[in-house]
Amino acid sequence: MRKHNGMRPQDIPILLKIVSLGKTLWQAKDLAQTLFISSSEVSESLNRSSIAGLIDYNKKRVNRQSLLEFLEHGIHYVFPQQPGSMTNGIPTAHSHPYLRQFFDSDVFYVWSDLHGKERGLSIEPFYPKQASAVKNDETLYKLLALVDVIRVGRQREINLAVKELSKILLS
Repeated sequence: MRKHNGMRPQDIPILLKIVSLGKTLWQAKDLAQTLFISSSEVSESLNRSSIAGLIDYNKKRVNRQSLLEFLEHGIHYVFPQQPGSMTNGIPTAHSHPYLRQFFDSDVFYVWSDLHGKERGLSIEPFYPKQASAVKNDETLYKLLALVDVIRVGRQREINLAVKELSKILLS
């Protein structure tokens, strides 16, 4: 097994994609295709996540409790985010359609996307094709938006995001 050199940003969407699949059987090539990431990068990501204890040694089942702990306590240190310039894109963080019911904010956050219909402050996605990947997976989209709340939100927003993530990850 290769040496662990730390998590890479795309490891988070890969783990969350596996969560979004539920009990559906999957192969690395399926993840690569739906996430628009190379098969070799998916394989490397699964190795890193296995070494970190975020997925089992067979690289098939996410350790959901450990992932939740990492997202709650580590994501904003490992992959911090500062909102960027105004752009068109896909709503994320508390601007996600589901999360708007919980937050009343004048600030709108988006992942930059050429076909995006919303305008807001840009949030850097975990990898370049993330906006394309969420267009076909509502659960993945919601999970990544919740993670972005943790990355850019205030404490009250973060607490709510962790609560919502817990409902999904620990169910």
